[in-house]
Amino acid sequence: MSHKLINIGFGNVVAAARIVAIITPSSAPMKRLKEEARQRGKLIDATQGRKTRAIIITDSDHVILSAVQPITVSQRFFDEDDDKSSSQPDEVKV
Repeated sequence: MSHKLINIGFGNVVAAARIVAIITPSSAPMKRLKEEARQRGKLIDATQGRKTRAIIITDSDHVILSAVQPITVSQRFFDEDDDKSSSQPDEVKV
């Protein structure tokens, strides 16, 4: 059984099957969400001291902070799907 991992920056990865949402941290509700996760012990800071650019919510209610833009994380999410489908050889008609 293979597990697809998504690079969220600085060598950190998240299991793709566990991701529920990838959001921007700029709004007040997202800042509250981050603080509540910290109080519950469910906050994972993967920014390596950089500015938080994406908040990743998992199905286990963990909140992961990333220094990578949300669009970049989502592209990596979908690029992994494309890579697996393109690894199958195309049928050649002669």
